[in-house]
Formats: sequence, structure tokens, C-alpha cells
Amino acid sequence: MLVETLITGPLEENCHIAIEPDSREAAIIDPGENATEILAAVESRGVIVRHILLTHAHFDHIGAVAAVQTATGAPVSLHRAEAPNLERAALQSAFFGFPPPEPFAVDTWLEGGEVMAIGTQRLQVLFTPGHSPGGCCFYSASQLFSGDVLFHQSIGRSDLPGGDAAQLLHSIHTLLFLLPDETVVHPGHGESTTLALEKQSNPFIRQ
Repeated sequence: MLVETLITGPLEENCHIAIEPDSREAAIIDPGENATEILAAVESRGVIVRHILLTHAHFDHIGAVAAVQTATGAPVSLHRAEAPNLERAALQSAFFGFPPPEPFAVDTWLEGGEVMAIGTQRLQVLFTPGHSPGGCCFYSASQLFSGDVLFHQSIGRSDLPGGDAAQLLHSIHTLLFLLPDETVVHPGHGESTTLALEKQSNPFIRQ
């Protein structure tokens, strides 16, 4: 699977475009801002967007969803427990001093455990609450899209509404750290890393 990462918005959120090279089908993961740039990347690579996948519904991860959904016609998927965060996204963005994200419709409410097809590739939905109540990661063939759960040498904050520090660590240890060590982690902010590196030296994770 090919992965293109675009840094979007004032909080430098990572929007990932996961591409299955044979079919040229793709999933857009967390289109946070800069819809024009995201759509230009899609057009330049000649891909067909099959899914818009959201790791959670904090405002910095959903700002371009409406525009990308309209332009591509791709369905939007989000965990059911994120509905309250989606409803208060405008309030959250105002609290941080940013304009509200444009409203959009969720086509598929996830529960965790689903498998999303992109050509011959499959993305497994991992339910990983802790940073947010309905946080999810997406995994395929040693590629992990971790949202704001796991970062390079850090983890997601748990002090926002619905966050839970113990739950976050539980999600990391019992789901993410069971994946192969060579798995490349594509986080919601910052540079990519590997599970092996984070297991060895992430200072926020107690072994």
C-alpha cells in the first residue's frame, strides 16, 4: 500500500491517503483541512476514493470532510461513540479559536472489527478509545493509521472531554502492541515511526 501524507491546518494534522497501487483505489484518512490540496493530490495520482475514514471527530481532523465527501462521493465512516464529539465540534473549535468545521453526514457508524476494502487491500478497524470515546485506528499489511492514539515518542492527550488515560494505555498495549514490530505507524500529527521503536523507547508508555 502506498501512503501519501498531507499536513493540514494550523494544528498541522496529518491527512493520509492510502492507495492500493494495482486498482488505484484509495481511502482518505482524517481530512482535517485544506480540501483543495487533498483533492489535488487525489486527482494528480488518478485514484478513486472508496472511503473517507475518521479516527475520531475532534475538529482538527474533520475540517475538510464535507468538501471531500461532496467532491468524491465517498462514504464517511466514524465510530458510533464519536457522535457527541461530532455534535460539539463547532464548540470545540471555537474554544481553541478556530472557525467551525462544515457539517457533514456520516454514512457508516463503526463499532470496531470491520474490514474496509481498498482494491485487494483490507483495512481493519481497531477500536482504540482513550484519547476520545470512539477513537479508532486502521491497520493493513504492516501499516497503521493511529490517529491521536500513538505518536512518535508520545501518545495522545486524554484531558479532553471523553478522554481516559488508563483506557488509552490499555488500547495501546492490548491492541496496537500486538501488531508486528515492523508495522509503520502513521500518526495524526508529527512524523511516522514504527511499533518496535515505540515499544523500546516511548517515554509515555509503561511496559
